[in-house]
This record gives sequence, structure tokens and C-alpha cells, in this order.
Amino acid sequence: MMTLNCKGSLIDLQQPKVMGVLNLTPDSFYDGGKYKDEKSILTQTEQMLAEGATFIDVGAYSSRPGADDISVDEELKRITPVVSLLVEHFPDIVLSIDTFRSEVAKQCIEHGAAMINDISAGVLDPQMMKTVSKMKVPYIMMHMKGTPQTMKDLNNYDDLIEDICFYFSEKIAAARALGIHDIVIDPGFGFAKNIAQNYEILQKFSLFQTFEVPLLAGLSRKSMIYKVLGKTPEEALNGTTALHMVALEKGANILRVHDVKEAVECVALFEKLSTHAE
Repeated sequence: MMTLNCKGSLIDLQQPKVMGVLNLTPDSFYDGGKYKDEKSILTQTEQMLAEGATFIDVGAYSSRPGADDISVDEELKRITPVVSLLVEHFPDIVLSIDTFRSEVAKQCIEHGAAMINDISAGVLDPQMMKTVSKMKVPYIMMHMKGTPQTMKDLNNYDDLIEDICFYFSEKIAAARALGIHDIVIDPGFGFAKNIAQNYEILQKFSLFQTFEVPLLAGLSRKSMIYKVLGKTPEEALNGTTALHMVALEKGANILRVHDVKEAVECVALFEKLSTHAE
């Protein structure tokens, strides 16, 4: 069964779902610094929910290549008030917390968040998986090498897909050993991968279905799109939608996006296509 238990509600991922991104960082590659005050945060979240986002992914640590490192205290100061604000205004919201730090994960879940999205799959904080297990929440684990500060120089692989699969088999085993049942994997487009490698991952995306856990694709407005097109992140929505359809056809269960309406439309058309494919 492709389901996630989020605060007692089962979310069925047989039909792909959309996760809207809410960046609280001043230096994110696309929407950095846009959502600084309560009003803009609430307006943006309300819009994403109205457009059909199942999950809202909140992050306060920029993981773009070469971004500044911030302290745990600074990350907590940015994110916990926002989690409280969103849970208060939207009691049914399913909040995912984009962090690789166990203390941030713990406090956000205590403030009402529903799941953890960890770009390092427990590598950057050895306490992370234990914390997720204790809090009994779904865990999204992404593939990357190094840190956001070093990853762009770490894109050497013996065999890209094989290396990623080996990584996930180890991480999934570690999570299951701790009693984490709801696991989502994300191959990490753009994280310690060059453009050619990103396209190889997308081309072979369906291979990750062998793990029999939900798959997340985070392609939205990334450099693998806008650099190929000779555009900017602001001009990369059409390219994003094109690749979203490819990801869905290759088994993506969750699309993590900046533009919810367009992604929801993409899922609707994919579903229509699928019902006529039998």
C-alpha cells in the first residue's frame, strides 16, 4: 500500500500528490526572502492549499549549492513560530519540515508538523532517524553527498544509479531497524549531480520503484531545467511542468513544487491518461 500516516490520517499515494514549497530562507535559489512576515506566509500557504497541495514543505535552511550555513538556534528561530502560525490558521494542514537537524525536527513535530524531509537521510545528524522513530512520523530521505556547501564538487560516481540504489538500500534498512515504517525516497535532483546526471536519474526514475516505497521528485525550477533552456529560474515553469509529466509516468508519487496549480493540473492530466492506458 502506498500510504502515509500523517497525524492519524492515511494519505493515499496511489494517486500522485503535490507538495508545495514554503521557503523561509533569505537566500533560496528561487523564492528566497519572499515570505518574511505573517501575512505573506499565510497568503502563500492559503493559496497553495486552495490550489490542491496535499503537503506544505517548510524549510528555514537554504540547501542551494554554496548557501550559508546557519546555526540550529537560527533555524529554530525562523521555523518554529511559522509552524505554530500555520497549524493555528490551518488546523488540517499536513506540514513537512525540510531539515537535516534532529532538534529542529523534534521541536517542529511538537509544534504540530506531520513529517520530516531530510536532505541528508540522517548522514548530517546521527540522531535524526532515532528522533523520527520516537516522534512516529513519516520520513522523506534524500540522496546527496557532502553538505550544501560542498556537494557541487562531489558528483563523481562509479555507477550513478547503482550508487544511489545502494545508498537507499542502506538508509531504508537503518530506518526500518529503528521502527520507521513510513519512508519516502527522493533521488535528490541537483544535489551532488551535474546536469547530465540529473537527466540520467529522471530517465531511469522508475528503477527506484524496486524499493516499494513512495517516490518524491523535486524538479521544480532547478538548474537542470533553466540552464538547458538558457533561461532563469523565474522562466522555468513550463520546463518544470514538462519534466513533471515524465516523473509521473516513471512512478513519482509526490511532486515537490513551487507552483502548485500547474503541478495539480499536470497530475490531473496524467491520471486521465492512465485511466485510458489499460
